[in-house]
Amino acid sequence: MSPQFSYPTTPQQNITDVYHGVEIKDPYRWLENPDSEETKAWITVQNKVTFDYLSTIPARETIKQRLTKLWDYEKYGTPFKKAERYFYFKNNGLQNQSVLYTLKNLDDEPTILLDPNTLSEDGTVALSGLSISENGQYLAYGLSTSGSDWVEWKVREIETGNDLSDHLKWTKFTGTSWTKDNQGFFYSRYNEPNEKTKLEDTNYYQKLYYHKLGTSQNEDVLIYDRPDEKEWGFSGRVTEDGQYLIISIWKGTDSKNLVFYKDLSQENAQVVELINQFEADYSFIDNEGSIFYFRTDLNAPKGKVIAIDINQSNQENKQEIIPETKETLEDVGILNNQFVCDYLQDAKSAIKIYDLQGNFIREVSLPGIGSAGGFNGKKEDTETFYSFTSFTTPTTIYRYDMVTGESTIFRQPTVDFNPEDYEIKQVFYDSKDGSRVPMFITHKKGLSLDSNNPTYLYGYGGFNVSLTPSFSISNLIWMEMGGVYAVPNLRGGGEYGEEWHQAGMKDKKQNVFDDFIAAAEWLIKNNYTSSQKLAIGGGSNGGLLVGACMTQQPDLFAAALPAVGVLDMLRFHQFTIGWAWCPEYGSSENEEDFKTLLDYSPLHNLNSHTAYPATMITTADHDDRVVPAHSFKFAAALQKAHNGEKPVLIRIETKAGHGAGKPTTKVIEEVADKWAFLVDNLGINMI
Repeated sequence: MSPQFSYPTTPQQNITDVYHGVEIKDPYRWLENPDSEETKAWITVQNKVTFDYLSTIPARETIKQRLTKLWDYEKYGTPFKKAERYFYFKNNGLQNQSVLYTLKNLDDEPTILLDPNTLSEDGTVALSGLSISENGQYLAYGLSTSGSDWVEWKVREIETGNDLSDHLKWTKFTGTSWTKDNQGFFYSRYNEPNEKTKLEDTNYYQKLYYHKLGTSQNEDVLIYDRPDEKEWGFSGRVTEDGQYLIISIWKGTDSKNLVFYKDLSQENAQVVELINQFEADYSFIDNEGSIFYFRTDLNAPKGKVIAIDINQSNQENKQEIIPETKETLEDVGILNNQFVCDYLQDAKSAIKIYDLQGNFIREVSLPGIGSAGGFNGKKEDTETFYSFTSFTTPTTIYRYDMVTGESTIFRQPTVDFNPEDYEIKQVFYDSKDGSRVPMFITHKKGLSLDSNNPTYLYGYGGFNVSLTPSFSISNLIWMEMGGVYAVPNLRGGGEYGEEWHQAGMKDKKQNVFDDFIAAAEWLIKNNYTSSQKLAIGGGSNGGLLVGACMTQQPDLFAAALPAVGVLDMLRFHQFTIGWAWCPEYGSSENEEDFKTLLDYSPLHNLNSHTAYPATMITTADHDDRVVPAHSFKFAAALQKAHNGEKPVLIRIETKAGHGAGKPTTKVIEEVADKWAFLVDNLGINMI
């Protein structure tokens, strides 16, 4: 134990589980109950130690003030159009939540349609989903409280701003999709949970419903459920022509899905199973009558576009429209009766347009190397909008003419920094097994490669998620202080398609950690930094990444910041939606998976008498995605095992969840604490 810190004593219980003949002790099992008086008391004393320490760091207030100043700029979302109205989000600068505006003409003065900041004093009620009716008359919107995944839906009349009586509860992992007649919408929900344990209990048996405006939820019509398949979840989407309900069926986080449909033009039509095997990912794009277009990775790991005629009996005869390329096809939409394809080229955006026969038309000329998103709209639209961002480019909104191919700036923020003062480069390095991995490195120009630069290495590596360039005030502050920001595109992500993803799953998960460790070693070898100046960070699956790497190579890093991490790999599937991650990680209930999981589970690989990096674990009391028990148990075990002078602490946010919808005030506080912790432990000289 560090002589500088007196850590709270965490009582241990004599609890032992037996997995496939192997005894595993779990002395901190009691911390899995976040609402017990004992756990609440533990949270209080842990936070006191952490915040007492943070309050002694002189740089903390300076960092917070600079963060607040830089954060205070107008931020715009990408506009979208429904009927004769435009909609977009805007944050004036320091508002806790972004506000939804509407206007009929882009030159009009916008009116506020929904301001989540008025729904709670501290900004902890967040908008977590919305859908506009086809006639532009109604807004269905979902609200989440304190960062929970549980969402309640309401309906607002757009012209008057008044809410209707409709109120839907017990929804998670769902949007809403309106019928063409504007009389109601489809959504998915779970059975009513136990109010006392709803933040920990597992979520099974999702059902797809239709809600008619003006009726109570208990009158909603059950469209589809599968009592024999408790892990199946349903996403309902009405086609643009209003004729079909497309039902995408997911099973956990596996990218493979099923596709069923229902003909809404036929009364009492049955649900038809179009794709009834979990063989690949099928993302519905749009339809032309009975021709359904999909983006799929079937026999094409980097993605392609196919057409299926639902009137043909032989569904094996899927027509290829846009073949697989060397780039990764992330997303596809149809505008101006053309496919707009969002590709990744070495984790950078490339937007290409094809006609409906698959003939290449043009590539959208982007402002630089970065990430583009948007291109939403209807099949006939000739106008759309997109966003562009990079590590040194704040998110800028462009208006795009689908006919001429011309982009014009719609909204460009002004941030108090000069992007010309910074440089971005992409390097490629070899991982432990020789795999070639890309990494973005951003820092101030004129950086001296003297091995003495504080460096923050950030990663994720899982669930087919791609890390692409994006702007962040938080990272800008870090670079202003002389820090290097490095982001490797680890296996397990989606940057190079499904094969890249699968190379970091289940029994290949160690590849992800090896990639991250190799990135750290490359930065040290190339004189960017040293082990004494290197910090690692990541959240959720990235928190697992940090936990695994700091336990496998504690001497390689000076500091570690695992956020809302999956840290107990033997019991993750027993809480909320954790079971859904088994396609990614495996399950301790399977003997082979158990051996793999035990080999890297951060909680189970802490060794006593080991000096670990300075560590600040972060979590939140309302996180019902990755329950805080992961972080609680890991913190208790780390404090017991640690035999070094550096602090190993846990920062527990209250009235917050996994991260989505977190108010600006809480984000700024957390970032200030994170950078202050690194300033103190990496020996950064604040000038």
